[in-house]
Amino acid sequence: MATVPMFPLERAMLPGEELPLRIFEPRYSALVADCLATDDPAFGVVLIAAGREVGGGDVRSDVGAMAHITEVADFGDGRYRLNCVMAERIRVLEWQPDDPYPRAAIEEWPDQPGEPVTADDIRDIEDRMVALFERIASARATEVNARDIVAGADAAPDAGMWLYALTTRLPMGQADKYSVLAAPTVAERVVALREAVETVSALVEFQLSGD
Repeated sequence: MATVPMFPLERAMLPGEELPLRIFEPRYSALVADCLATDDPAFGVVLIAAGREVGGGDVRSDVGAMAHITEVADFGDGRYRLNCVMAERIRVLEWQPDDPYPRAAIEEWPDQPGEPVTADDIRDIEDRMVALFERIASARATEVNARDIVAGADAAPDAGMWLYALTTRLPMGQADKYSVLAAPTVAERVVALREAVETVSALVEFQLSGD
């Protein structure tokens, strides 16, 4: 069990995503300075379930991912521009006092054993996403190669990361995105992403019915 700096955000971040940040709030300036003093500058990121990320007083989710700082520009006076890459999924075991920035005792949380998932299971989700993007393009009278939107996701090293990559291509709400992140097994992640596609599709149809 390790205690690490934490950066709650108003959006869920998935392993494999890039996270650009502009840092100016004093407590997070201190977080960045402390991270940069280590050999592997990284901090945990979790979704804010309620409240705001500025000023504290937020309610934080317990599942997130580690953000590894890959680029940094130091403008002085505690102002930074960062680029981070999200990596290991983590689970918060206990929040520590914010002194001066959020910290938590965490553990890495790899995918748990579960029902087998085949490439066809994930291709089915891709097909549903392609149909959704084609529906949107048709309604807007625009041309799009919807297959290009999901292209490349299958280059991920495993099924779990493949699903994360597909998730980043779907315009969904943060609660649905968090459900994909927090799915304990790859099979449950398939279900969560499929349900998210269905939710977005239903919302699109509702909006189009009012046009």
